[in-house]
Amino acid sequence: MATTASRRGTPPTLTAALLALLLGLTACASGGAGNGADDGTAEAPAAQEDAQDGGDTGGATPDALAFETRTVDGAAFSGADLAGEPTVLWFWAPWCTICRGEAAGVAEAAARHSGDVGFVGVAGLGEVEAMRGFVSDTGTGELTHLVDEDGSIWSGFGVVSQPAFAFVSADGTFETVQGALSDDDLDARVDLIADGS
Repeated sequence: MATTASRRGTPPTLTAALLALLLGLTACASGGAGNGADDGTAEAPAAQEDAQDGGDTGGATPDALAFETRTVDGAAFSGADLAGEPTVLWFWAPWCTICRGEAAGVAEAAARHSGDVGFVGVAGLGEVEAMRGFVSDTGTGELTHLVDEDGSIWSGFGVVSQPAFAFVSADGTFETVQGALSDDDLDARVDLIADGS
């Protein structure tokens, strides 16, 4: 079951430490060990319905997009490049069975909405080589995939377990959804940010 939370930027130092602890406790596992589930699902935290005050950013980069990282292929990437463009961030881990299972649907959604909404994968909780293997194995190489080694991007979007999605509007406001989404739910949320809602 997916839960949602809208959040403002959070100081990354404290949040990154808390995120690491929470991810260790709630992360999906390939065999269900440690989370009480046999299908690799992770229990998401209760929904937080805080309102995000996006408003006019005045040309400034929204806090959540103020990050620098690299892609799984080693290229430099700036979150500021996403400012002003509706974008779906898909948060995954290379060993997450749920992430692996939904990958084809995410790639298909990205193709359906190409030109209207960008899709970017944000990989964490693993080695870069394993991340590259995940991209190759799942056929999601058409998407840009970022490496979030310290959890600061996940933290900035309020992600505490994978899979998760952040739907970022052109004005920089976003809604984060913890858990997997059906194709219909994913399309409906993508349509909202494409329409500027």
